[in-house]
Amino acid sequence: MLTNDKLPLIRDKALWMRRTAFTMVHRAQLGHPGGDFSAMDILATLYFGVLNYDPKRPDWADRDRFVMSKGHATGALYSALCAAGYFPEDWLPTYMQPKSLLNGHPNRNYLPGIETNTGPLGHGFPVATGIAIAGQITGAPYRTYVLTGDGEQQEGSNWEAAMVCGHRKLANLTLIIDRNRLQQGAGTEETSGLDPLDDKYRAFGFEVHEVNGHDHAALLATLSAPPGDKPRCVIANTTKGKGVSFMENVASWHHGVPNDAQFEQAMKELV
Repeated sequence: MLTNDKLPLIRDKALWMRRTAFTMVHRAQLGHPGGDFSAMDILATLYFGVLNYDPKRPDWADRDRFVMSKGHATGALYSALCAAGYFPEDWLPTYMQPKSLLNGHPNRNYLPGIETNTGPLGHGFPVATGIAIAGQITGAPYRTYVLTGDGEQQEGSNWEAAMVCGHRKLANLTLIIDRNRLQQGAGTEETSGLDPLDDKYRAFGFEVHEVNGHDHAALLATLSAPPGDKPRCVIANTTKGKGVSFMENVASWHHGVPNDAQFEQAMKELV
């Protein structure tokens, strides 16, 4: 049974992951730190409070599956995988370097712990749906979790996947939407409005939960709850760039990179 005893570890890991990801982006002068930081608390909660996995056996058949559909947020994913023990810390400085295993988008041929290659938005949720169908057919005990961006919800492939999930009642699947309301260049509602996102997923046959995506206790309670009889959609309301004052709710930090002064300021704030 999961308890709030996990919360101190989740908080510590989330802070370490933020500092690590921002250091990686600063060193490489490449990355997507705004989306990394909006997703960081979700990933910390999953890897240190929810997911059943063994980094020494990344292909263990009964492991829970996690798909990072918003594949540009590799700073968040790689820091989580490193913190979880999938690869050593001395790989982190190679982020985005030529021939690095820590590529700009996740590649399962390079790193253990990555279920599928992602990058083009709208691909991860359909793949996760297929993984969940396989588990349903075989009666496997694993659960499938997939994290998408909210701008990514504008891709039609997600709604095809949602229709299949609802039809098959994939209770072993949890879709998490990083709802920071910003995408590259503008707000989601300015670009192509998504609201009411909760009612849309209910209409597709999902059990829908809305949580503060930076509240570890709320995330832990929601994501670790036993499955019901429907697929689950968790709308995690987040802040782009959460944790660094000059990044929060600023669209340009979708793919902005810090100069030395900004890096030093961020490190002072991330304590």
